[in-house]
Amino acid sequence: MPLIAITYASQRRSPSLKKEIADTITDLTARILRKDPKVTAVIVSEADAANWFAGGASLAEQGLASYWIDVHVSDGTNTKDEKAAYLAAVFARMAELIGPLHNETYLHVDEVKADAYGLSQERRYVAAQLGASPQRSAA
Repeated sequence: MPLIAITYASQRRSPSLKKEIADTITDLTARILRKDPKVTAVIVSEADAANWFAGGASLAEQGLASYWIDVHVSDGTNTKDEKAAYLAAVFARMAELIGPLHNETYLHVDEVKADAYGLSQERRYVAAQLGASPQRSAA
């Protein structure tokens, strides 16, 4: 955890842009939200700016970029101030990477129960306390 899904639309093209976005978001998530990059998964998808509409016109028509970032973290592991700092840092860095951003650009930090997914944070926590490996069960 966390799982981060990023969809962006931009006029900028670069073979390395998706990797730069993934690396940037992983780094900011580690530094500001204190999430271990070794257990962070990032999915980056590009949308055509001509197919992304905000304020009644496409981003291509407006010459702007946008993103939707959905970050899943364990409930109660981050403060309101940390989340606010994260939102601001991501907005600033993404503007540098993909271009001037439309006001309708979003990042959502979903706080989910620690025992509600995959190899849970609860299992990792208990394993760490016991000095054991948090392996998946066959059940």
